[in-house]
Amino acid sequence: MARGKKITLFLMDDDPSGRIKCSLANWTGVAYKIPKTMLDQSKDIPALKQSGVYFLFGADNNGEEVVYIGQAGVRKNGEGLLFRIQEPHNSIDWSEAVMFTTTNNSFGPTEISYLENRFCNLANSAGRLKVVNSVEPNIGNPTEETVSELEEFIDYAKICMGSMTTFGNKVLEPLVSSKAGNNEPVLTMSYNSAKATGKRTNDGFVVLKGSVICGELARACPNHAKADRMKYASSIDENNTLITDLLFSSPSGAAQFVAGASVSGNIMWKDLNGKTLKEIDAQTEK
Repeated sequence: MARGKKITLFLMDDDPSGRIKCSLANWTGVAYKIPKTMLDQSKDIPALKQSGVYFLFGADNNGEEVVYIGQAGVRKNGEGLLFRIQEPHNSIDWSEAVMFTTTNNSFGPTEISYLENRFCNLANSAGRLKVVNSVEPNIGNPTEETVSELEEFIDYAKICMGSMTTFGNKVLEPLVSSKAGNNEPVLTMSYNSAKATGKRTNDGFVVLKGSVICGELARACPNHAKADRMKYASSIDENNTLITDLLFSSPSGAAQFVAGASVSGNIMWKDLNGKTLKEIDAQTEK
């Protein structure tokens, strides 16, 4: 049975869009969200002079939303995380940083190398944002005991990063969760040459990897569906098959992407018994 978690948020500027400090009960870690425009106001935060791991969120040279994940050790001048993120990062034009460290300053080179590697792999596997690190970070050579401790740290860090009440970014979480309580059925859709599968999630509607979409767009294809085809072009192979899961804001947005036409997701998406999403919802409401 899943247990709840107590998250403590401190709005450092009395503004949800400003700096946020996040901690959880029984966790020695601490996280900070710092907008790029507020780095100067953050230079006296002791924890940000420590070793840790950081995420930079922004855009690449093509305007695509991306993330850079790095580590920072303490320098001879006594500076750490905050000093490191102010150095050049040519692969990203970032606007917001999320930094993880500890309340007891316990991270050494082994710990931050392991965390950087694991966070990069988790973000790549989740596929929500492109990770623009040029090389895969070295995992180091941690002991079995250290790995166990750091994996627990990662579990708590994912809660901080992914909670909509905190940083609102699920970069480390897969689009379709395998956690208990995710009881939404897998749905299917057929339209001309398209044969797709999908699933509703807490974030929207996910069209699953392996789905085949229509190769040609209808004349009346909605503009947002055309834009999505361009946005996700790198996720579609030469056979019009998705090579990754893709997230959309609604079942209709997903269906229109698949069909390349103006269609209703509530009608097009069906369960294994042939019930439409509209019928499933009507039955649930009774």
